[in-house]
Amino acid sequence: MGLLLRSILKTHQQVRPVSSVQWIARRYYSGSSDITASAMVYSDYGQPSQVLRWHSYRLPALTSDTVHVKFLASPINPADVNMIQGAYPIKPTFQQLGDEKLAVGGNEGVAEVIAVGDGIDSLKVGDQVVMAKTGYGTWRTHAAGPASDFQLLPHADNVSTIQKATITVNPCTAYRMLKDFVDLKQGDYVIQNGGNSAVGQAVIQIAKAWGLKTINVVRNRPDIDQLVQELTELGATHVVTDENLGSLETRKEIKSWYGKNAPLLGLNCVGGKSATEMARYLGANGQFVTYGAMSRKPLSLPASLLIFKNISFHGFWVSKWADVHSQQERYAMLEDIIALMSDNKLVEPKWTQVKWEEESMKQSVDQGISGFATGKQVVVF
Repeated sequence: MGLLLRSILKTHQQVRPVSSVQWIARRYYSGSSDITASAMVYSDYGQPSQVLRWHSYRLPALTSDTVHVKFLASPINPADVNMIQGAYPIKPTFQQLGDEKLAVGGNEGVAEVIAVGDGIDSLKVGDQVVMAKTGYGTWRTHAAGPASDFQLLPHADNVSTIQKATITVNPCTAYRMLKDFVDLKQGDYVIQNGGNSAVGQAVIQIAKAWGLKTINVVRNRPDIDQLVQELTELGATHVVTDENLGSLETRKEIKSWYGKNAPLLGLNCVGGKSATEMARYLGANGQFVTYGAMSRKPLSLPASLLIFKNISFHGFWVSKWADVHSQQERYAMLEDIIALMSDNKLVEPKWTQVKWEEESMKQSVDQGISGFATGKQVVVF
């Protein structure tokens, strides 16, 4: 009996569990933990409401080089839908979940570390993390994997769970585009379309915090005055509609705003005529960055912008940025963004809660496709 107890205790010393008694039992008697995880999964590509299904499985046992996390909140993003459809450039990770090899839906979310193997010193129990790579799968209650699967979040008491769950796509996209293409100084102008999009609103707020001015192009609508007011309250310097962007009167007005200080950075998520007209406002040697194509129309550019203004045109994808930069660089960016959130300079996005059950998830994904959702849809576990 004494020999058996010593053997169990020796095994137990190899990891730091949430519960010593529970961990000894699952480590000593089986290859799985006592945690039952649930997830929205798929085994084939297709329309989300048809291929997504609920799946429960036992989490693998903790080992010296793995981590257990518990998800707190995960949003439903357009890219999640594209990935399930098989139309996204990054393919999901099909992984062994119980007796089946499946992909888990979702790319963004925040989780809390609940157990850490003793071979890991980069994370500890209680840390909050986001996913280190796109395609990991965040529509689940728990996950297990090496520490490299997870990116540590800087600590901040007054940043909401929703802000943390939605930090890695929209705020990071806005941050990088404002930082990486032009050496902007206080008082400089940035022009963007899709000013009321999630990225657009992040651009407005980060730009204001950094002392930059923004010209924000939005689609006209019946409640345009209300939208202008909302964006102005966020920090937008100017708001104009895309249908007026090319008119002579609007051109004179916009040029009166910036004078000789023409914008050197343009941010495009729409494409089509809106993007072409916006590019005309850039000054010599300006940088035009495309990160979306909501109109699904091609970007057509007059040769004069390249020949006489020497404007450069770029694409940006935050997932690719994360792939080629270190976790230390990503952490530094998250520190800056968390600090803005903590100082209330980057506010919580509008969101609606999604119930964590199969039919509700399917309906919410369909709603997101249809474009009738109010704010960002987020599962709160």
